[in-house]
Amino acid sequence: MMRYFILISALLTAPALASEDIADQYPASLLYSKPVEVIPGVFSAIGATAPPTYENAGHNNNLSFIVTGDGVVVINAGGSYLLAEALHKEIRAVTDQPVKMVFDENGQGHAMLGNSYWAEQDGVAIVAHADAAAEFEEYGAQSLQSTQSVLKERADKTQLVPPTQTFEDEFIVEMGDMRIEALYLGPAHSPGDIVIWLPQKELVISGDMAFHERMLPIFHHTLTADWIETWETAFEPLGATYVIPGHGHPTNMDQVRRYTRDYLVYLRGKVGEHLEDGGDLADAYYVDQSPYAHLDTFEELATRNAGRVYEQMEFE
Repeated sequence: MMRYFILISALLTAPALASEDIADQYPASLLYSKPVEVIPGVFSAIGATAPPTYENAGHNNNLSFIVTGDGVVVINAGGSYLLAEALHKEIRAVTDQPVKMVFDENGQGHAMLGNSYWAEQDGVAIVAHADAAAEFEEYGAQSLQSTQSVLKERADKTQLVPPTQTFEDEFIVEMGDMRIEALYLGPAHSPGDIVIWLPQKELVISGDMAFHERMLPIFHHTLTADWIETWETAFEPLGATYVIPGHGHPTNMDQVRRYTRDYLVYLRGKVGEHLEDGGDLADAYYVDQSPYAHLDTFEELATRNAGRVYEQMEFE
């Protein structure tokens, strides 16, 4: 086990290699990076922290898998057919156990568009929260069109394929020597966000519940007050020792709290002060977010985040 503690420590102290500034770390594959074994039996291919590009093949989130002893469970289908196929190739290099299940962590394209590959594999169940499936049904065509525009031939064979199973609160899997709990903890980043909790390993694959190396995006449907409440009442009480976030390297709860929950509290505080001073939306975009300026995607997201929080808090 010691080497895994060393690995986690190295990941925490190394430069942020899943970077906006590095187009591709693994030229031999469509994957942005080669999967690493975070703790025994749990692997993750760390995506770029940049937006999806042709160079990173749309691999800008983490694609993880769990080798249970009686099959493999994949977390995130991937952002295209070919990206899912590339991940499957890496899984086969690690184990001859078949993939039996795929969890889509939310309804975004980079979580679900790879369903088109996994649906062709014999005996693979594709599972998501009901709200994520509805989100994909509503916006999947738009996401596919965007993906095809950016990835060009790297989006070949990608089609809209929904999950084969959905759930509301939890979906528990006992497979091999692993208990895998897919949990909907409450409102967070996007509709139907789930986390994958491995109680025996004290590890959570958090999806977009938690960020740390890149700035989190606040969508029009992201309710920041509810996200904070979900974090404080349900996510952090899991007591995870290890966190594989939706984006960025494996880390710990302190790091993701600092850049997710604490960022949301900070931004709401700054926007709240701006509102109390009678400030308008035009100036709200420029509230001080300098403590987070070192994060990847800061330039793309900081002003947008502030504006959306202003619009929310104006009517709270």
